[in-house]
Amino acid sequence: MAGPTTARRGEKKSARSGPPSSGKAGNSGSGSGGGGKKPAKRGESGPSGGRSGLRVPFTVPSRRTLIITLAGAVLLAGFGAWALYGSTWLRTEAVKVSGTGVLTVDEVVRAAAVPMDTPLASVDKKAVADRVRAKLPRVKSVQVRRSWPHTVSLKVTERQPELIIQTGGKFVEVDAEGTRFATVAAAPKGVPLLEMAVRDSPGLRRFGADRLRRAAGTVVTALPKALHQDVRTVEVRSFDAITLKLTGGRTVVWGSDERSTAKAKVLAAALKAARDARHFDVSVPTAPAVSGS
Repeated sequence: MAGPTTARRGEKKSARSGPPSSGKAGNSGSGSGGGGKKPAKRGESGPSGGRSGLRVPFTVPSRRTLIITLAGAVLLAGFGAWALYGSTWLRTEAVKVSGTGVLTVDEVVRAAAVPMDTPLASVDKKAVADRVRAKLPRVKSVQVRRSWPHTVSLKVTERQPELIIQTGGKFVEVDAEGTRFATVAAAPKGVPLLEMAVRDSPGLRRFGADRLRRAAGTVVTALPKALHQDVRTVEVRSFDAITLKLTGGRTVVWGSDERSTAKAKVLAAALKAARDARHFDVSVPTAPAVSGS
């Protein structure tokens, strides 16, 4: 007696079915004589396009082309160097000065000592600026630039006097940084007098005269314009003992130059609130004192 029949994978159980099909459509190419197309390899173009597989050939320049290119570059560089340094086309012929107030243009030009009829490209801008500052202490800064084809331009910023020191019959101007930069015969209008009462004081030995003058400059530049014009004298006895003398016999104990902006605001308010007062103390701006009303 025949045993049970087991259908193998891929075969039909029904006896009515015909011989097994050769495979589903689209699964061709898996057997001999299947007639299917082989899959396109990577890099090859299929029937609907894709990578072309074509490469642009790289052409190495010939030796003659390289020599001609190199020679042209050398000639061009040589011509540029000759135009800058050897020709008469780009030479220094003039000096232009701007920004002066007290100083004259001639003073700045003489101090700069820019060499004339030399290649403009060879002008040492730093050396020119150093000469101007060294010979003219009134100059705070100077910008030097080449204005092609023939001019050197100098833009000057002058120091402004914030204080004056009286010496004999003349006056030494002092800027906000405490720098003494000029001696004049007449005191500039509206500039307070600086009195340095610090001879042989510990403050002078510790901080130095330059630091104390700078502290005085910090104080006066912190004052609003309306208050600044009332200041007649700034007295410095030590670093933390600066006193202002105002018009009308009023005095202000300022202390050090620290928190000068806050002190200036407090003083302005106190002057408005106590118009008859003569003594003000803003050395501690959070606790000002007024007396002499």
